[in-house]
Amino acid sequence: MSATSKIEKTIARQQEKIAEGAYYEAHQQLRVIASRYIKQSNWPAATDILFQGALSLLKAGQGGSGGDLCVFLLDVFNKGEIAPDAGSKGKLLSLLRAFPKDEPTRKKFIAEMVGWSSKYGEYPAGDSEIHHVAGALYAEGYALTRMDTELDPYEAERHLLLGTKDSPTTLATLEYVWYLSDESHTAPLYAARGILPYLLTGNLRAANKFFLLFTSQLSQKSGLQVQEVSTSSSDLRVYSSLPLLNFLGLLLLAVERGEAALFRQLKSHYAAHLKDTNWSEALDQVGEMYFGIKMPRQGNPMMDMIGNMFMGGGGGGKKERRAVGAPAAAGLD
Repeated sequence: MSATSKIEKTIARQQEKIAEGAYYEAHQQLRVIASRYIKQSNWPAATDILFQGALSLLKAGQGGSGGDLCVFLLDVFNKGEIAPDAGSKGKLLSLLRAFPKDEPTRKKFIAEMVGWSSKYGEYPAGDSEIHHVAGALYAEGYALTRMDTELDPYEAERHLLLGTKDSPTTLATLEYVWYLSDESHTAPLYAARGILPYLLTGNLRAANKFFLLFTSQLSQKSGLQVQEVSTSSSDLRVYSSLPLLNFLGLLLLAVERGEAALFRQLKSHYAAHLKDTNWSEALDQVGEMYFGIKMPRQGNPMMDMIGNMFMGGGGGGKKERRAVGAPAAAGLD
């Protein structure tokens, strides 16, 4: 019997046990068999055994046992120094999508995936596709429950901000859904949760896309007065009741043009409104990054200011916003 046939037979036998409900026995045997291949440095065999076994257990609703094999599979990838590619990522993302939404091991699996992709991939903060899928799953979980289950919206933000070109779409919907549970005047605070971090990670294109999509959804809200203003160089929506939203739109325009004078003028004009937010450090960093306006150096300002911004919606909302660790800049669009 060839090695391939032997592995296929082993997988089929364990899948039969899972189908019969012998979950614990199958889980333990899969670990033992995979460990045998690991000792032989037979990474492909260990990968096949763990992937198929984990997928079968997850589909059977056995999140704990399946999740354990998922984490074990990442251990194989680390020991075998397997790089993120279509094959390895495809397996991991298939497993991630198969997790029961309330399975605690899922969060650990995501963290392990990001760590592995950071170590062996091209992006220091982790693979963008992994971030996008993880963020989308957290966002979906929040949209379905409207509850901060495992801090779902915060986790979704953290990953989507480091995701793919599709991530701003998902993030805009998340922030809008989140905003709907808050006071109507807090819309700019939720818009800022996408725009400022995208700017701070150097992703102006994502910031613009996010703003367009968020405000498009917001414009459908009844009672919101919106005025279209067109000039020879740009089109703007003006929100008479939401001055901070106007500030964010003009900020993006200033960044696109690289006009330091316009940036200073904006901060001065909206100073009375900005004093009630916690955006000051983020805006100082934007001033330095895009307009060459130096800011004081204290510790690690990049991490401090993104962290501060994630200390909640910026004030004015009904809910207490808890702090969430901010992502490092990575290979973004």
